[in-house]
Amino acid sequence: MNRKKIFSSLKIILLTGLGLGYLPVGPGTVASALPAFFAFLSFYHKTPRLFILSILLLLALLFGWATFAFGSQIEESAEKKDPQRVVSDEIAGQSLALLTSIDALSCLVSFLLFRLLDVLKPWPIRRLEELKGGLGILADDVAAGIVTALVLLVLNLVKA
Repeated sequence: MNRKKIFSSLKIILLTGLGLGYLPVGPGTVASALPAFFAFLSFYHKTPRLFILSILLLLALLFGWATFAFGSQIEESAEKKDPQRVVSDEIAGQSLALLTSIDALSCLVSFLLFRLLDVLKPWPIRRLEELKGGLGILADDVAAGIVTALVLLVLNLVKA
């Protein structure tokens, strides 16, 4: 197998969230559940917080980079600006949303709030989709992730 094929396969694996983008129903929701499930299990098993944060940051950076880097190619080859099979943006956004989770329950709240914001896309999140290339595909999910993280941070402070 030559380098070009390997690179192309790696790109597809990353953009489709390890193949989750090919699911017939709810690929974005399932892809968002991947980092949420990992974080939930980590909190449930009392994994050190620094390890959880490191993994979530790595997921956000890896899948965010893939979406940004290959976004122009996605637009050129797809019928839509943000094809349903590309779920790397959801993984990146959800990973960011989970950064302020402090326990298993906050992981669930983070997942639900992120999906709500990602689906409804309130202002100004919707406007970010208009950006060109991979930035437009990624920016709305990153914004939804940041808003979710901030809301969760406030909820955690109020709860404390």
